[in-house]
Amino acid sequence: MPTIHHLNAGTLVVPGYPTVVCHCLAVHDAGRTVLIDSGIGLLDGLDPDGRLGRGLVEAAGFRFNARDTAYQRLVSLGIDPESVSDIVLTHADPDHAGGLADFPTARVHVSAEEHARVTAGHPRYAPRLFNHGPSWRTYAGAGVDWFGLPAARVDVPIPTAVLLVELPGHTAGHRGVAVESGGRWVLHAGDAYYLRAELTDAHHPVSAFAASRADDDDARVTSLGHLRRLAADHADAVSMFGYHDITELPRGCIDWE
Repeated sequence: MPTIHHLNAGTLVVPGYPTVVCHCLAVHDAGRTVLIDSGIGLLDGLDPDGRLGRGLVEAAGFRFNARDTAYQRLVSLGIDPESVSDIVLTHADPDHAGGLADFPTARVHVSAEEHARVTAGHPRYAPRLFNHGPSWRTYAGAGVDWFGLPAARVDVPIPTAVLLVELPGHTAGHRGVAVESGGRWVLHAGDAYYLRAELTDAHHPVSAFAASRADDDDARVTSLGHLRRLAADHADAVSMFGYHDITELPRGCIDWE
């Protein structure tokens, strides 16, 4: 059975909004480590203006601390960063993809739709985050029915099942990442919701912000509806969390309070 570590790999602070985190997973099995999202990277902190741009840094409230990176979190857990063979992205926004360059030999798994928009130069992405030439593995279509949602099995070199679950809207190629563990599933929902309260409150104030950041808001709302159904009907089989809600990060992962 894999060991699944929750990592706080970044912090975003915007005045007037709750402090949010970059909640990644490290799935360690058979001597290899698979990351789910990569957070803010070491290089981002060394050259934020060059890699991200001053406007994005200020608008999104990026905070740079080497401790709050996936690389250093792994080191603190006693896991060799060289064991990271693969990174599975929910999507390629800068706060999710900044750490890719810290693991330059890792294969990067992403939906075909997301990869196409990255390589086409869509303005929401930061192209310098990919200058190291990631080894991309892309997935088009599904093939697996996962609790009523189409999903694709990710080709990772560990015996643990990892799926890309279709949850579009925030970006066109946005996916959740489901990891099987002990007969249950852990679902990393990415940015399909910002705050867990959205699962029970259809009129939560953060919905307006989520809508403003969505490539397709109708699809986002549909995806959120699927997550509400999963939370209501399959809590016995699926543990779910999003990327940004600080209350969903295990308390031991937060050492800056």
